[in-house]
Amino acid sequence: MKKKIVIRCLIGAPLGLAISTLITIVISYVVGGGTYYAVVPELTSSLGSEINAVTVQAACSLLYGAAWAGASVIWEADDWSLLKMTVTHLLICSFATFPIAYFMYWMDHSLSGILTYFGIFLMTYAVIWIAQYLSMKKKVAELNRNL
Repeated sequence: MKKKIVIRCLIGAPLGLAISTLITIVISYVVGGGTYYAVVPELTSSLGSEINAVTVQAACSLLYGAAWAGASVIWEADDWSLLKMTVTHLLICSFATFPIAYFMYWMDHSLSGILTYFGIFLMTYAVIWIAQYLSMKKKVAELNRNL
């Protein structure tokens, strides 16, 4: 199990960096007017330079991807209920995601910013979870029908 978590983390880390980079490219196309925005200005200001901000954001994106990929092993626990898997996965991902999002200034540093962040996070998580659940339910029904 530990080996599987480590392997998933090693795969997820560069994936997290790639997704983070793609997000900055999309945001730059949408709002940039030809300018590339690698990081939010608050992070650059906080860390003293853009290169420091980009370096820290890259490291955090690696951690972000590793945490989510490592947490995916939870879904393979055969002796856990779906509720236990979901709550455990949600908590691990929340505890890994929130500090990074806060430190990276991906949210406002206010109570309303934090609440908005968690609202968006939970809604996104729920939509993805429901989609995955329905997809799996359909596959199980198809397997049963074929039997």
